[in-house]
Amino acid sequence: MRSHYCGDLRKEHIGEDIVLTGWVHRRRDHGGVIFLDVRDREGIAQVVFDPDREESFKLADSVRNEYVIEIHGTVRARPAGTENPEMSTGAVEVLGKQLRILNRAETPPFQLDEHQQVGEDVRLRHRYIDLRRPEIQQKLRFRSKVTHAVRNYLEENGFLDIETPILTRATPEGARDYLVPSRTHEGCFFALPQSPQLFKQLLMVSGFDRYYQIAKCFRDEDLRADRQPEFTQIDIETSFLGEQEIMGLAEGMVRKLFRELLDIDLGDFPTMPYSEAMLRYGSDKPDLRIPLELVDVNDLVADVDFKVFAGPAKDPKGRVAALKVPGGAELTRKIIDDYTKFVGIYGAKGLAWIKVNALENGAEGLQSPIVKFLGEEVALKVMERLGAKNGDIVFFGADKAKIVNEALGALRIKVGEDMNLIEKNWAPLWVVDFPMFEELDDGSLTALHHPFTAPNCSPEQLIEQPEGKLSRAYDMVLNGTELGGGSVRIHDQSMQRAVFKVLGISDEEAEEKFGFLLNALKYGAPPHGGLAFGLDRLIMLMTGSTSIREVIAFPKTQSAACLLTDAPGEVGATQLRELNIKLRKTP
Repeated sequence: MRSHYCGDLRKEHIGEDIVLTGWVHRRRDHGGVIFLDVRDREGIAQVVFDPDREESFKLADSVRNEYVIEIHGTVRARPAGTENPEMSTGAVEVLGKQLRILNRAETPPFQLDEHQQVGEDVRLRHRYIDLRRPEIQQKLRFRSKVTHAVRNYLEENGFLDIETPILTRATPEGARDYLVPSRTHEGCFFALPQSPQLFKQLLMVSGFDRYYQIAKCFRDEDLRADRQPEFTQIDIETSFLGEQEIMGLAEGMVRKLFRELLDIDLGDFPTMPYSEAMLRYGSDKPDLRIPLELVDVNDLVADVDFKVFAGPAKDPKGRVAALKVPGGAELTRKIIDDYTKFVGIYGAKGLAWIKVNALENGAEGLQSPIVKFLGEEVALKVMERLGAKNGDIVFFGADKAKIVNEALGALRIKVGEDMNLIEKNWAPLWVVDFPMFEELDDGSLTALHHPFTAPNCSPEQLIEQPEGKLSRAYDMVLNGTELGGGSVRIHDQSMQRAVFKVLGISDEEAEEKFGFLLNALKYGAPPHGGLAFGLDRLIMLMTGSTSIREVIAFPKTQSAACLLTDAPGEVGATQLRELNIKLRKTP
């Protein structure tokens, strides 16, 4: 039907007779000459209809925005002075000779003008129209290029694309599973996979030593800008490689994507232990573009009369940390109060601060209600440790280490963004040496990553003293976002049973839930490991988007609903009966 895409027309096509198809993006009547901007997935072409072709001119006069049309015409250069350098087709136009309306359109609920501000709920409810917007189409086209480049890179490195099941068994983190009732197995449920983790490990046992998949995954959890109930992973697993080799492969892939698709050299990927990341940045995914760091002051404040500081400083699980912000003394009390409310989101009970006005005057040059509680000597020692200068402000966090890290770590990012302290465009990082376990509020242990991650010790050492043991895990971080994470896996049955034991999983429960894996490990499982990248997050970062919803064709809302199809929806009594399900009304 078409001979060319609208967006592909250039000077070399001048004089050619062509056929275009697409949507009317805009119609303009300039002194008896009608201009139609015709849009398809490649871009926009300007088509001119002169009144000397009476039939086509009359038809062009009748079309409206979003009509679907077919045009026969001739490419010509735009008249001198009318070129549009902002458009890829801005040097040419099409003299329309024939016009056919393929389908009419009602006035859409919103205009597709790039300057039009439309609520996200309206856009998602009419997503098929929203997807016509050039900026959205560019992002999805870019996404296609990324997945194509990923496949090429991995297949060039010997990886095989192998699909794994979507209907599987519920995981130990079952509260986050989406359950699917079985009609043929009464009272039983499948679960949609949170990841293909166990199946890709079984592929390694099977001898497919390099696997990858662009995998759909599902997780029923609270949503944020970079979370969706269904998301896409670049899933990778390989045998007979250690963590450095796996990290090298993954880093090579990301470097190639940025170099080939964005012409960006990401530079060095430094490696940082988890403990250092938490100590300096309060986060296991620090944004290294922001030159602010947390500094421990436990030892300096442990003996002060100020119990708000002294208590956490003496608590083995507590922390008192300081965050120096150069030039922050100019912050108003209202801004500081807003920051206090902000850290409260993360459980902080308050936000202490000291403004450095005139350090040469000793404690008298420090402005803060807490200086008198710290004492002059301690306050000045804190300033000395931080390297504080006149014009700075110092924020403090004092509580359980987890709360301090989360609160000051988030404040560090917010202050850095608010004060335009970001020093560079891209800051990649590998975070390594994660703890094997973390302690829950009830004192029990849970796997920091997942229970199939290999620890950096023997099974006996793990059981004897699990606290403090490190795992062979690694996360790739970019600009404060976790792009991907993985680990060397457990390939020995005794080690896997040891991990289950530490987690309080009995032999009976382990056999019930993971018997197939434990059996597989008995039959010659090779050393293996891998990682998974969040494709949606990667595209979000590469396109400069603020949410992964902008780079997914049909995303859910933050409440995990699809406004387009009105899903999830109720199910009829007949279907529920066939599934042996009875709904219980909540009072």
